[in-house]
Amino acid sequence: MRQVRLSPEVMVDPGAVLAALSDPLLVVDFDGNIRFANSAAEQFLQQSTPLLCRQKLKDLLPFGSPVLSLVAQVQIEGTTVSEYGIEIGTPKMEAQIVDVKVSPLFDQPGSVVLRFDPRGMAEKMDRQLTHRGAARSVVGMAAILAHEVKNPLSGIRGAAQLLEQNAATGDRELTRLICDETDRICALVDRMELFSDPRAVAMGPVNIHEVLEHVRKIAQTGFARHIKMVERYDPSLPPALGSRDLLIQAVLNLVKNAAEAVGDQPGGEIILGTAYRHGVRLATRAGGESTKLPLEVSIQDNGSGIPEDIQPHMFDAFVSGKPKGTGLGLALVAKIVGDHGGVIEFDSRPRRTVFRLLLPLHDIGPEVAP
Repeated sequence: MRQVRLSPEVMVDPGAVLAALSDPLLVVDFDGNIRFANSAAEQFLQQSTPLLCRQKLKDLLPFGSPVLSLVAQVQIEGTTVSEYGIEIGTPKMEAQIVDVKVSPLFDQPGSVVLRFDPRGMAEKMDRQLTHRGAARSVVGMAAILAHEVKNPLSGIRGAAQLLEQNAATGDRELTRLICDETDRICALVDRMELFSDPRAVAMGPVNIHEVLEHVRKIAQTGFARHIKMVERYDPSLPPALGSRDLLIQAVLNLVKNAAEAVGDQPGGEIILGTAYRHGVRLATRAGGESTKLPLEVSIQDNGSGIPEDIQPHMFDAFVSGKPKGTGLGLALVAKIVGDHGGVIEFDSRPRRTVFRLLLPLHDIGPEVAP
């Protein structure tokens, strides 16, 4: 690796920089030979650098490992590629699920840098599956509630309306309260029924910016009319594969949560963003083809943030950080995104919470970055 001059007095060896990084890194040349491994890679792969550098990458990894195809793709295209949820195992290392990022070394044609992340998105993928399962665990309860609760509630409401016709003025307030509360419970059951809809989602091309514009108009004429909304869009995005109505519902829930997090604080702001993340893919555990998720939709707010104690359970049903929250909104968002084959992730700290939806591209031919 060539030296990099930072100032007339300082010379930095990139190899020393790579060796000091905490992420496992390998440098592989055009012929597949391992040319460099940092100390984190030694610990991760449980082999010393001299031993690693006497091997080819294909001999280190299991036969047919998707990492080999990623390396070949980067060597041909010269662009960085990431894949989440790949199973990595060697004769000396127990198999585990990691993220892999492969980048070209431009001053050494054909050589690439591999970065393994045994935490990060791989853990988010596991949580994602848990979130989807938690959302679907409401299905049986929703069906029971719809049958066993809504019918009696209709009778209670009807009886209250009959009593209201002959009730004194003071008593009408009580009958109205009965009607309002039964309506509120019915609305809650209606929301839960969405989890038990057995029909497959009708998919088609969706302009994600039209979805965001629709949600923005709803928000700014209602619950977010006092909040500044900023748009940071990539206007060249191709259409997503999905259901327009369901994506509107998911994004609307997220924007409403953002508005409630911001509240009436001065300088409250919600940022709607889109981006194309070239090379982002989700590996399937069954050994099938990975799913490309290049379209990113983000909803960011500068509210107080999500309490740390509920962050691991954010997408579980009936978990909410709001005093009067039902805990169904984010569970429904997780189900909608999961039904689209996508991923939802979030980062939260005070004054900056971001929810990101990673969605598939509508199949219009080979994937091409815009």
